[in-house]
Amino acid sequence: MISRELRISIRATVVTLVLTGLAYPLATTGLALLLFPARARGSLIADQYGRTVGSELIAQSFASAGYLQPRPSAAGEKGYDATSSGGSNLGPTSKALRDRAATELQRLVAENPDATGPLPAELVTASGSGLDPHVSPEAALWQAPRMARARGVSEERVRAVIEANVEGRELLVLGEPRVNVLLVNLALDWQFGRPPLAHR
Repeated sequence: MISRELRISIRATVVTLVLTGLAYPLATTGLALLLFPARARGSLIADQYGRTVGSELIAQSFASAGYLQPRPSAAGEKGYDATSSGGSNLGPTSKALRDRAATELQRLVAENPDATGPLPAELVTASGSGLDPHVSPEAALWQAPRMARARGVSEERVRAVIEANVEGRELLVLGEPRVNVLLVNLALDWQFGRPPLAHR
């Protein structure tokens, strides 16, 4: 009696494992590769020379003054670690969070002396994942004077590149307009060349 029930249980387990652990993932992966090949492979982006430089879904750090900078990152010890996605888990009463925001604020004001208008709050706060690849058009345009000065071009030309890369709401109603930091930086390099002493 026990051995019969054990055999039935083992068969059910093996069938379930094969169907849900092997057949279903292979079928969905194959379908994704067929219907959405670029997305299924990680939404990788290549530069003008064909070199893969990142994913349009994962933020990376751009320290050079000639590049659009993303939101701060709490992912990993030094930030922007794609293997350690997550927020800082610091609450609104946290002194560490206030200190980090104050430090970010001082850095941004010092690096962007020609910026006009209030500094967008998103530039001093990390996203929930720590790897948000987008900033709002306002946050991008706020940084335009610094990028223009570092590249030796007019601010209007940099603003035009940013505005040409604004992504609208999904299905016209979901989300907010945004710009992908990596795509804007590649567009800037394509149009104006890499800025002097640019390090990625």
